Amino acid sequence: MRLLPAAADQPLTHALSFDIEDWFHIVEVKAVEDPATWPELSAERSLVERYTDKILSICDAHKARATFFVLGWIAERHPALVRRIADAGHELGTHSFWHRKVYELTPEVFREDIADSLGAIRAGAGRDIEIKGFRAPSFSITPGTEWAFDELLDLGITYDASLFPATRGHGGYACEQGAHVLRTPRGREMPELPMSVAPVGVGPLRKRMCYSGGGYLRLLPIGMIERGLAHEARAGRPTVVYLHPRDFAPDCPRVPMPPHRAFKCYVGTASAEGKLRALLSRHRWAPCADVLAERLGAPRELGDAGRGASAAVRVSR
Repeated sequence: MRLLPAAADQPLTHALSFDIEDWFHIVEVKAVEDPATWPELSAERSLVERYTDKILSICDAHKARATFFVLGWIAERHPALVRRIADAGHELGTHSFWHRKVYELTPEVFREDIADSLGAIRAGAGRDIEIKGFRAPSFSITPGTEWAFDELLDLGITYDASLFPATRGHGGYACEQGAHVLRTPRGREMPELPMSVAPVGVGPLRKRMCYSGGGYLRLLPIGMIERGLAHEARAGRPTVVYLHPRDFAPDCPRVPMPPHRAFKCYVGTASAEGKLRALLSRHRWAPCADVLAERLGAPRELGDAGRGASAAVRVSR
């Protein structure tokens, strides 16, 4: 089956997603890197419930459904928050349990981490929900860690949203842009929804980069973000938005870190809500699983591809 084009009279449906973690789940920042400190930081200054509830309110106001990739550590400590997400009709995915970079783990440790996260998310939701999707912390599936796809399939995860097809600090994977199906080291197939990248900027400053998530979305003016969406739409590719609760938090606690990291972590937090509302009001949005099903085939076929069915979904280049 080839990639399904959008109907001529219908705009693209873009993928809306949120990575649900707290402000102290920032990778490679010494002040918050020890998980033993997280319970105290959470008790004193947690932002995750307040700003996830804000996200839920924004989605409700714009009648937009999204995928919430929830950290298992958060699900275990904030089960009522997971229930609110599920009850609002959004898709729940996993963002791992401990927010560790995949390329620093062994397959055995990764498998245990994901299994723990799935248990915590289902317990929080209060029912045995189907969890289809995974997004790696810091998009940390990199060349050499493709074994992770097979581990995910073994645990019942049927799609991945972890690949970042551009250079970045903690990830980067040269893959096909847009929804596609990848082949795992064991020869199975798995639908992939990588992050969106497009040429951004003008003149000598123009470069291919992410425009629709995290610090990139907070930093860039809405006009540049819209141009990124338009560029990808001309190629028939939906845009993937990803944001965190802390992206909406001007009152996010500050901890010592290198100046360039501090800039990326804290710039534009006051602008994120307005930009998100503008995007939701101008474009069509859906959870990641729905966008993959729309682009690659029917939901049943999407699930079959994850189990390595013989009638594999393939993407035209």
